[in-house]
Amino acid sequence: MRRSALRLGVLIAIVVVAAQALLIPLFAAPAAKLAARDLPIAVAGPPQLVAGLNVAHPGAFDITTVADPAAADAAIRDRDVYGAVVVTAAGPEVHVASAASPTVAMLLTQAAAALNVAPTGGGAPAGAATGPAAGTTPDAATGPAAGTTPDAATGPAAGTTPGAATGPAAGATPGAAAGLAANATPGAATAPAAGAVVPVRDVVPVDSDDARGAGFGAAFLPLAITSLLAGVLVFLLVRRRGARAIALVTFGVLAGLAGAAVQQAWLGILPGDYLAVASVLGLFALAMAGTTAGLGALLGRGGLALGAVVLFLVGNALPGIAAAPELLPQPWGAVGQWLPIGAGGTLLRSVAYFDGNGALFAGTVLSAYAIGGLVLVVLGRHGVSRTRPELAKAPESPSELVTAS
Repeated sequence: MRRSALRLGVLIAIVVVAAQALLIPLFAAPAAKLAARDLPIAVAGPPQLVAGLNVAHPGAFDITTVADPAAADAAIRDRDVYGAVVVTAAGPEVHVASAASPTVAMLLTQAAAALNVAPTGGGAPAGAATGPAAGTTPDAATGPAAGTTPDAATGPAAGTTPGAATGPAAGATPGAAAGLAANATPGAATAPAAGAVVPVRDVVPVDSDDARGAGFGAAFLPLAITSLLAGVLVFLLVRRRGARAIALVTFGVLAGLAGAAVQQAWLGILPGDYLAVASVLGLFALAMAGTTAGLGALLGRGGLALGAVVLFLVGNALPGIAAAPELLPQPWGAVGQWLPIGAGGTLLRSVAYFDGNGALFAGTVLSAYAIGGLVLVVLGRHGVSRTRPELAKAPESPSELVTAS
């Protein structure tokens, strides 16, 4: 008995350590390797500007050419791009949307410090230069100086803010600030004139009460935890399938209304229409809880474990909420958008800040999880109450009692 208990204890230790060895790189590797990878941006300027960006930052940008700054801003508001580099009569400008990703806004702000483009209509030939000058280090870009704390940087203010640097979002690694610089080819372009400052305009800024976007990302963790817990408890404690489905829908509605009230009315960190935000949070909560309970109904307790691993552990490591999916190593950034946490973050940004633009894919993913989970709950057999055996019929007369004995 003592030997079997010892073996069990050692086996548990080995299994947990093996899981730990897998979880550490799952969380740490994507965060440590944040960098721009085919990041969608717009360019309104001469062809040389596009060529300069591609040479200075190979593989960093997926560039869309637009006619003018107004078209670039429209693409940002439609969530087609994260930012834009435009050339006006006064010279180059960088337009960002910190509401889409504070980290991306910071990276584009840093890239702005290395721009050297002739103004439209200027006497000099229109050229483009986006990389650091030969011999300079990546830290020469605008942004938090080496050794400073994250609070040393401020997010780009609404309107034109020369040289504003957006602070890193919660959960972003210190190396994220060097994401563009890591892709830059030193000496690929001419350095800007000494003291030149490229204006940075935040087209869609984050809420003023959440200037770094940290609250937006942090709010998803407790909602994901409670939704997972709700799915487990509904499966274990509610025995009838119809009652389970009703309980899950009720939880989703209440979680959405409460979550929106806390973030908007109490903390004030989230803009947008209250009912629209509540609908997104409720759909996310139902997707998490419903899928967890549905897997339990399909596979039993093993389904609950599968839901916790895939939906919470893997989903929480790859959502790109604090940065952007395009900054994560691929294909993991794309994989995260197929899971509820990543899709929920994208959908909430679209609804709260961008009038629903860019919400179709994320909304479809969350709806599929929510509906699929409810279907599994209704059709699943595990944990469903079974008809109790009827009690033996009582003897009706003393003769029957004697016969039965």
